[in-house]
Amino acid sequence: MPGTLYLIPNTLGDDDRESQLNHVLPRDTIERASQLRYWIVENAKTARALLKAVGSQSPLICPIQEMQMTEWRGPGKDSSHGSTNLKAMLQPLLDGHDMGLMSEAGLPAIADPGSDVVNTAHQMGIPVRALIGPNSLLLALMSSGMNGQSFAFHGYIAVKEPERTAALKQLEQESKRKHQTQLWIETPYRNAAMIEAMLQSLQGNTQMCVAADLSLPNALVISKTVSAWQAQIKKEPGLLQALHQRPAVFLILA
Repeated sequence: MPGTLYLIPNTLGDDDRESQLNHVLPRDTIERASQLRYWIVENAKTARALLKAVGSQSPLICPIQEMQMTEWRGPGKDSSHGSTNLKAMLQPLLDGHDMGLMSEAGLPAIADPGSDVVNTAHQMGIPVRALIGPNSLLLALMSSGMNGQSFAFHGYIAVKEPERTAALKQLEQESKRKHQTQLWIETPYRNAAMIEAMLQSLQGNTQMCVAADLSLPNALVISKTVSAWQAQIKKEPGLLQALHQRPAVFLILA
């Protein structure tokens, strides 16, 4: 019988993971992670940091340095293995061992290259079990006050102008047509530029939310109309800097 591929959530920030752990991961998730020797991870450094925190709560099956840990960042992303070798990476499962799949942050396979691993596991007849943990997209949607019955996630949108403005206007039109919340993410060092583009491109009555550092003590969620955002930034010019370089989710509802 093959082993089970467990999808192990990671914390959402690089702050002290030991202090975060009991707030964002259920006890069952922590205990299951502690008993896995074989891993596919997006980033070995952050995976080891989480497992060190896990070990402070539940004894690890073996020392971290003795675990078999392979990085997978998706095809063409400098992974240590190409996509054709995914089946080889999953071989321990066929040998009867359980294995963990861990994202760099949040849930594996959600806005994450781990979906390739999960798809291959299904093709190989390997059982897959997702465990409970934090997800920035759903936390942002919950906190925004926007439509949680109909929403769409778009990953990263265009960075350069005029493509970015065109993309924002298209998302706004789609949101208005379907009454659908639109979500996307951006590299943190481009947060300020993204917010400025949103304020310049979107209609004043469109609802706009920026949700940063979710699940962390310094979490910040601002959800209001574009016009209200513009007014707040005039009063608080430091707000853009306060949101700069912080992991964030962007949402609109027209």
